[in-house]
Amino acid sequence: MRTLCVDVGGAGIKALVVGAGGEARTERARVPTPRPATPEAVLQAILGLAAGQGHYDRVSVGFPGVVEDGVIGTAVNLDGEEWVGYPLADVLHRELGRPVRVANDAGVQGLGVVQGHGTEVVVTLGTGMGFGLYIDGRYVPNIELGHHPFRKGQSYEERVCEAERAKIGTKRWRKRVHQVVEQLRHTFNFRELYIGGGNARLLAEEDFGERVRVVDNVAGLIGGLRLWSDADVSTLDDLDRVPAGAGSPGRPARR
Repeated sequence: MRTLCVDVGGAGIKALVVGAGGEARTERARVPTPRPATPEAVLQAILGLAAGQGHYDRVSVGFPGVVEDGVIGTAVNLDGEEWVGYPLADVLHRELGRPVRVANDAGVQGLGVVQGHGTEVVVTLGTGMGFGLYIDGRYVPNIELGHHPFRKGQSYEERVCEAERAKIGTKRWRKRVHQVVEQLRHTFNFRELYIGGGNARLLAEEDFGERVRVVDNVAGLIGGLRLWSDADVSTLDDLDRVPAGAGSPGRPARR
């Protein structure tokens, strides 16, 4: 069973086919996120990536916004208003002829790294700031903490997004990331916090103290496998899609 894992970001869209054990079966492919990032433009980018990835049996997509039952609720860092109500899972199922699941991109990234014990938190840093919360391995979807108020009248995302880093410089930006981590430490009393996303490469893990890890951005793709295999992702059950002619609809086997 091979899973095509797609990660939609504000700057780039990536794809990789992963085997049942989490091993990469293809080279990771990337294209720039279209501008404007309309549903049709992003759809065509995903279809182009999928065409170059060879054989796969199902599809997982990490999307930068609120996702409920495969339908987009928000897409602040894309062409937001056009995305509201867009049935991305159904559209991809129709175009690719494979079962499809879609979830928030930070949530998917976390599924690739969390250990499944206690409270774990994922922060992704790139065009914006993604956030994922996990309780004993169970993902709590669509919190979107990045858009909550943080400091000086700004949201978390406004303080540590890529545009702000470019404006104030990487040194000051790192200090702000540290402030975010410490706020989350006292808010959630996490067992572990993971920092991922494209800008994680600008950070040093040793600067954050205990229980904080900087992780490879490829987790945003590998985590897509667990949308299908992890029973803790129970909130995603309704995202199953069965291609026409494949027999009676049914759930994938749970472990």
